[in-house]
Amino acid sequence: MKHLLFLFLLLALCACNGKRARGGAGGDTLSMRYAHYLTMVKRSGGTAVTITNPWHPDKVLHQYNITRPFRRLVVFTTAHCQLLQWLGAGNSIVGVCDARYILVPQIRQRLALPAGNPRHIADCGNSMQPNVERIIALKPDAIIASPFDNGGYGALEHLGIPIIEAADYMETSALARAEWMRFYGLLVGRQQQADSLFNVVQHNYLALRRKAARLPLGRGILTERLTGNVWYCPGGASSMGIIFRDAHAGYFLSGNRQSGSLALSPEQVLAQADKIAVWAFKTDTRQPLTLQQLLQEYHGYSLLKAFSQHQVYQCLTSRVPYFEEVSWRPDWLLSDVVLLTHPGVKGKLRYFVK
Repeated sequence: MKHLLFLFLLLALCACNGKRARGGAGGDTLSMRYAHYLTMVKRSGGTAVTITNPWHPDKVLHQYNITRPFRRLVVFTTAHCQLLQWLGAGNSIVGVCDARYILVPQIRQRLALPAGNPRHIADCGNSMQPNVERIIALKPDAIIASPFDNGGYGALEHLGIPIIEAADYMETSALARAEWMRFYGLLVGRQQQADSLFNVVQHNYLALRRKAARLPLGRGILTERLTGNVWYCPGGASSMGIIFRDAHAGYFLSGNRQSGSLALSPEQVLAQADKIAVWAFKTDTRQPLTLQQLLQEYHGYSLLKAFSQHQVYQCLTSRVPYFEEVSWRPDWLLSDVVLLTHPGVKGKLRYFVK
């Protein structure tokens, strides 16, 4: 515990809830082209990082002073496990939460190793109720976890272990979220690799957007299934809504300006049934769903133009690393949306199958 407290003081990590966001005076601000909630300022004693509170943009969620790379991390999210692996920092992961949802091959292999093996990754339980004793035993330098509005981290906040608040998912554009890889690269001493990867992602994404802009308006797309009595659809200004726009796809909510999901009734969606020419949804089932199974779930699906014309696609997230990849490779997701909504474009789908 003394080791952890020393590290905590060394890194000067401090929660700053309730304080107003401050600029990067007295240092070299690292330009962020897309990210709204992240500021990094390089100074002689390290890099000062400020995360703006996405729910209260006039306040700071957290500030960090990174003086040296982290070597031992407990990671609560599968997407950040994948990113660290891509950056060549997978060995820094010593523990994970929600292990059964992680598809990263290297992580799964290390989870299966016996506990005494130095490459073993510990399963730290459910991210909402993590095994605190196991986390303490791992002696991590930091924990990477996703924050929530007015949410805390319970007992984890009292361990003296820095908590890296991964608020990237709150960015409203795909490139803004992907740009956070530069922060995570800094944390593990892989900033150059992160910058290089982001440059590739940005180049590919913008090239695809230019290509799509020259195409006729694409087919109307729907990406979700009914949940109970609610159809949650991406708002027009959400990250998915922006991807639809950048793919030059038809989307019945394209004029909407909300950045989150809209809770629509089945009647509201089916009123647009003739405009929905392709339906591409995600499912966590172990086996692909059939059209008959979909009708058993909700017979109203048959009214969708996409259903009657057999333009239904699914992504099996239990097998396909959709959640691992799309946060950092929105260019790959944009490519799929372009292919789905512009049938004349040649290419191979990465995430969806018909």
